Amino acid sequence: MDTKKFDLNIEKVLEDWEVYHAIREIISNALDEQLLTETSDIKIFKDGKGVWHIRDFGRGIKYEHLTQNENEEKLKKSHLVIGKFGVGLKDALATFDRHKVRVLIKSKYGDITIGKSSKHGFEDITTLHALINDPTEKKIIGTEFILGGCKKDDIDKAKSFFLKFSGEELLEKTEFGEVLKKSSNTAKIYINGLRVAEEENFLFSYNITSLTRVMRKALNRERTHVGRTAYTDRVKAILLLCRDKNVAMFLVDNLKEYETGLLSDELKWTDVAVHACKLLNANEKVIFLTPSELVYAKDMADRAVDDGFKIVTIPDNIKSKIRGLTDLKGNPIRDLEEYKSEWDESFEFKFVNEKNLSSKEREVFSRTKKILEIVGGAPRSVKKILISETMRLETMGYREAAGVWEEQNNRIVIKRDQLKNLELYAGTLLHEIAHAKSGASDVSKEFEQELSRLLGLAASKGLSIERR
Repeated sequence: MDTKKFDLNIEKVLEDWEVYHAIREIISNALDEQLLTETSDIKIFKDGKGVWHIRDFGRGIKYEHLTQNENEEKLKKSHLVIGKFGVGLKDALATFDRHKVRVLIKSKYGDITIGKSSKHGFEDITTLHALINDPTEKKIIGTEFILGGCKKDDIDKAKSFFLKFSGEELLEKTEFGEVLKKSSNTAKIYINGLRVAEEENFLFSYNITSLTRVMRKALNRERTHVGRTAYTDRVKAILLLCRDKNVAMFLVDNLKEYETGLLSDELKWTDVAVHACKLLNANEKVIFLTPSELVYAKDMADRAVDDGFKIVTIPDNIKSKIRGLTDLKGNPIRDLEEYKSEWDESFEFKFVNEKNLSSKEREVFSRTKKILEIVGGAPRSVKKILISETMRLETMGYREAAGVWEEQNNRIVIKRDQLKNLELYAGTLLHEIAHAKSGASDVSKEFEQELSRLLGLAASKGLSIERR
């Protein structure tokens, strides 16, 4: 057949586009066709003459596709594809022409090249046309773009726009998109596999596969410079749907940077940080502590480590948010207070029979009656005074107490290490007697008054002995 000329009707040429932008559009269309037709992977290769080829194995391009501004099939399956087809392809052809790149498009429907020709009805106006000829390969499967005059650097830059060629590792897939492990210090934001933005301070890269109305509007003709406000909500939604513990570990590990000011931007979103804690708590044996808790509750932190827990450091603002929450499996999130509560509930005394004490310990313990006589004896409510290897935690703190008064059991229990010397034991015993006599807890006025009274009695008795 004679060569058909088809006016591309390009009203405005994208002057900012370089050759690699045009190649990006060709690759986009090839990848879309691969997805829509579920055919073999596209091929990008250089032949023996140094000419680059981009090939898909779909249905083959027709010149009628050049008349479309938006492809109906792609609009219906926008969750799968990258481009709209008609607009981007025409822009690409115009860019190739402007940069003197020779183009041959081959399919079973015909061979297409580009060239300048007079506009129909306006012979004095020259515009860019697609030139259509009979197919040279009638049995060719798919579409092949043959590009003469483009460089490897153009191909590499074009490929860098695509997740497929990025080398970024998939960490987790959700209904709104994918979380990716960054392949460099800079995070990438992809939409259906096409890079549309970069983030210097994101922890992950993201491939958004479910677009919001705001995002669709932000995808301009050039498909570059999509602002953060367009995709922030989707990135949050993706992270909040994550269930993989590896993603949680990355997030929570980054929380440690809160004190240094190097926190990634995702962790500045409180709901994401809280979700990371929930996720990690559901999958790992962890306890969440703030930097200050690691200092003033060091004994408790050490005990947690001995119990097999991994300590995860979180900032104070996140601690206040996770307090009292449950994780994704319905378990309480384990912070300092929760761990203390669990420890108290599972605690058991390990009582030591007097016969099993060392001779020195027995000597100290044998002074119990004389110590009590100094302060007028034990109250009737105290039926037993026992020694234990283990001890409950202080009521107002996170360390083991030296002793405890158990009103419900009418007994005083003292930790074995208090039998090291008489001074330690006597002090602890009198402390617990003060609790039993006053019926009050530490720091209360009643307890302080009773303890002061007992100390006064002990001092008075001691001074009386001295005077004799």
